[in-house]
Amino acid sequence: MSLTLLGLFDLIGTIAFAISGAFVGINKRMDIFGVNVLAITTACGGGLMRDLLIGSLPPRMFENPFYVAIAAVVANVVFVLMYNHQKMPKRMVSFYDQMLFWFDTLGLAAFTVDGVMIGVEAGYADNLFLIIFLGFMTGVGGGALRDIMANQMPDIFRKHIYALASIAGGISMTILFEMLQSWRIAMIGGFIVVIIVRNLAARFAWNLPRVS
Repeated sequence: MSLTLLGLFDLIGTIAFAISGAFVGINKRMDIFGVNVLAITTACGGGLMRDLLIGSLPPRMFENPFYVAIAAVVANVVFVLMYNHQKMPKRMVSFYDQMLFWFDTLGLAAFTVDGVMIGVEAGYADNLFLIIFLGFMTGVGGGALRDIMANQMPDIFRKHIYALASIAGGISMTILFEMLQSWRIAMIGGFIVVIIVRNLAARFAWNLPRVS
C-alpha cells in the first residue's frame, strides 16, 4: 500500500470538492463565510461521517486540520476570483456546469478510494461490504451535505447515477486487489472506474428509473 498515493488522493479530493462547494455557494449568492462553510463541508463532510461510522474519535479533520485549512484556502481563492463577477455571464454558465461536473467527479473518485483505504488501514480489509460502504460514504457524504445546506436535492438521489459510480469504484478496488494483491493498483483502478462511469452516465444521460 502506498501512503504517498493515499495522501495524493486525499489532496485531490479535498481541492476538487472544496472548489465544487465554493462554486455552489457562490451560485447560491452566499457571502464569503457561507462559501467557506460550504467548501469545507463538501471537502471534509464525507470523511467526518466515515470516521463516526467506524468509531475513529475525534474524527481526523479535528486531529489534523491540514485538509480543513486547504479547503478554506481554496474556497477563498475561488471567492476572490469570482468576486468581480457579481452576475455570471451567460457564456460562462456552460463552463461553470462543466467545471462543477469535473470537480465533483474528481472528488468523488479520490474520496471513494480514500474511504476504502481508511477502512483497510483500520483493520477491516476482510469486511468487503464495510470498506465499500466507507468508500461510498466518504465519496458522497460531503456532496450530499453541501446540497442540503444549499437547499437543493442531493445529486446522489437524482443525477447521472452519482452514487452508483462510487459503489462501482469501491467494488472494483476489492476485485482488483483479490486478483493482483496490490492495493496500489486497486487504488488507481478504482479511481479510473469512478471517472469512467461518471462520464459515461453524463454522456449517455444514464439515470435510474423514477416515477414521472
